[in-house]
Amino acid sequence: MTIHWCGTGLSAIPGLRRLLEAGHEITVWNRTTAKAEEAVGDLANDIRAFSPEALSAAVNAGDVVVSMLPGDWHVPLAEICLEKGAHFVSSSYISPEMRALDAAARDKGLCFVNEVGLDPGIDHLMAHWLVADYRASAALDAGNTLSFISYCGGVPKIANAFRYKFSWSPLGVLKALRSPSRSIRDFAPLDVARPWDAISSYTAPLPTPEAFEVYPNRDSLPFMEDYGFEPGWKVKEFVRGTLRLNGWAEAWADVFSEIETLEGPEGDARLKEMSDQFWAENAYDEGEPDRVVLCVALKAEKDGVPVYHKSYVMDAWGDARGSAMARLVSVPVSLAIEAVQAREIPAGVSAAPSDPKLVSRWMGEIGTLAQHLQVVDHLA
Repeated sequence: MTIHWCGTGLSAIPGLRRLLEAGHEITVWNRTTAKAEEAVGDLANDIRAFSPEALSAAVNAGDVVVSMLPGDWHVPLAEICLEKGAHFVSSSYISPEMRALDAAARDKGLCFVNEVGLDPGIDHLMAHWLVADYRASAALDAGNTLSFISYCGGVPKIANAFRYKFSWSPLGVLKALRSPSRSIRDFAPLDVARPWDAISSYTAPLPTPEAFEVYPNRDSLPFMEDYGFEPGWKVKEFVRGTLRLNGWAEAWADVFSEIETLEGPEGDARLKEMSDQFWAENAYDEGEPDRVVLCVALKAEKDGVPVYHKSYVMDAWGDARGSAMARLVSVPVSLAIEAVQAREIPAGVSAAPSDPKLVSRWMGEIGTLAQHLQVVDHLA
C-alpha cells in the first residue's frame, strides 16, 4: 500500500517527514522535484515530477493519494482515486464537487477524507470532544440555551505594525476578505458581506488571558449538524471564525477600503499587486517564529445561568522544529492517512473524525506539537 504524497509546499513537510521516518512506503510528487529533494531528499527515495497522467499511471488499488496541492487539484485527484480504487486525503474544506463523489466512493469502499488539517481539522476534533463531553454531563437538557464559538488564527509571535505576517502568498487571505459569512447570533442567522463588518473582541482563556479581534468566516451553519447539535436544541450563538491580533482592523483599514472597490479582471489584477507587495513587506523572515491560537468553546445555560461551559484552547509557536502552522496542518493529515490504512475511517467523503477513540488519540499527538493545549472548565 503506497502513499502518494502530492505537494511539498511549506505546510506539507512535517507530516510528510513524520510518515517517512516511520518507514511508510511513500512516493513524493511535486511539480518541481528539486524543491522536494531539498525538503525531504534525506529521507525519501522515490521523488517524481507531478502530473495527473504520471500519478494515474503509478496509483494502484488500495493506495492512498494525498493532495497538498492548491484546492483546484483535489477533485481531479479524487477522481483518479475512484478510477484506480485508491483512497484520498486532503486538509481542505469539502467542496460541493468533492461531496458529489460520496456515493461512488462508498460503493467502492474508498475513504475520501478531507478537513484534517488545522482549521478545518483540529478545530473539528475539539468541537466533537466538547459536544460529546456535554452530552455525557449532568447538564444535558433539551431546554438549555447553547452558545458555540470556534476561532483560529495564524498570527506573528513577534507583533509587527501590520499586526500580521504571511507564511505563503497573501492572495488567499485577500480573497477570503471578499467572502460573505453566515453564523448565528442572538438565535438568528447573521449574514455578513465582508468580515470587517462583524469584528468583535474575544478574550482567549490562555494561561495569561489575551484579547484578540475575531470575525465569522464562511458558512458556519452546516457545522451544527456535523458537530452533533440536535435540530431541537436552542442555539443562541454558533460561529466559526478567524482570530487576529488586537489592532489588526485598524492596521488593515486602508486594505479593507480598497478591497471594497475592486471588481472584475482589473480588481483581480490589483489584488495580485497587493499580494506581491504584502509578501515583500510582511513575509516571515528566515527562522522567525509564527504563532497559532485556536479556541473552541461550548456553553449551555438554563434560565440564563451557565450549567456547562468549557473551552478547548491551543497556543503553538514556531521553534527548532519549524513553523507551528506547518506542524499543525500536516501532522493531522499524516494521522488521517494512518487511520485510513488501519481501516478506522468509514468509506465515503468525510471530514475530521468524531469517533471518541480517534479524537482522543489524535489530540494526544497534537499536544506534542503545541506549547499549550488545555480544556478549561469555566465553572470549576
